[in-house]
Amino acid sequence: MARVVFQSTSPLGQPKMFLRNWGPSLGMWGLGAGTAALFVLSVTPVVRNNFLTRVPVIGDYFEDKTPASDKPF
Repeated sequence: MARVVFQSTSPLGQPKMFLRNWGPSLGMWGLGAGTAALFVLSVTPVVRNNFLTRVPVIGDYFEDKTPASDKPF
């Protein structure tokens, strides 16, 4: 007669499998969504002045070099 043996599973097994299977895909989607959000919001002064001008390589591109006399507000 076969003997029945129960093996306990770790409660962290399911989340670990979920992250292993879906982690790379969700990471790439998150990176793409973040890049798209920065691209869309790059015209707003808050994002441009507080974030994009402080990025080391591309910060000079986003600095506002318009003279004060040419700004309407």
